[in-house]
Amino acid sequence: MTRMIRVVLADDHAVVRRGLTGLLESTDDLEVVGVAADGSEAVALVREHRPDVVLMDLQMPVLDGVEATRAIVADQSGDGTGTEVLVLTSFSDHARIDAAIEAGAVGYLLKDAEPEVLLDGIRAVARGESPLDPRAARRLLTRSSRGRASSEVGVSDLSPREAEVLRLVVEGLLNKQIAQRLGITERTVKAHLTSVYQRIGVADRTQAALWAQRHDLGGPTG
Repeated sequence: MTRMIRVVLADDHAVVRRGLTGLLESTDDLEVVGVAADGSEAVALVREHRPDVVLMDLQMPVLDGVEATRAIVADQSGDGTGTEVLVLTSFSDHARIDAAIEAGAVGYLLKDAEPEVLLDGIRAVARGESPLDPRAARRLLTRSSRGRASSEVGVSDLSPREAEVLRLVVEGLLNKQIAQRLGITERTVKAHLTSVYQRIGVADRTQAALWAQRHDLGGPTG
């Protein structure tokens, strides 16, 4: 049987909430266990239902998505088995996206994404991956590198730990295996990968591995 992925939706627009609920409930593997109209409700629903994924809007009343993400992450055990936050926002929200990643979100998609892209993004988060919309990733890359072209970003722009994690991705290790190898949690691995994707301007694990190979970052770590 297909494992059901339990999701909480958080968005302050009723039409968006209804549309997302209908989209997720049209699948065989995604279940909406809670719907929130603001960040405070989202935090409460996560504490009540312990879902696998929260699809989080960033501009919401009472408590915005960034602070709600920070509260949800703070509640987790840190062993990689808790609720993950996937941001769903607009292209113009690049500053909030950056803040949400820093708060612990593991990925972000844009609201104008195709339905299948959104559904696959939720599934990817549940598998331990960090989906990033490539358009927003390029925008954040430009900001973080202060105008340098993405082709100029090199291994030296990564922290030693980010480079180490990426090298293990090239070796084909899963997040759990990387965590065991480095003596860190899966959540920390995800955070490093999200930072790497954002820094080098890629949207997924495969693209990151290809980038690493082009930059001669691969092979045994010792």
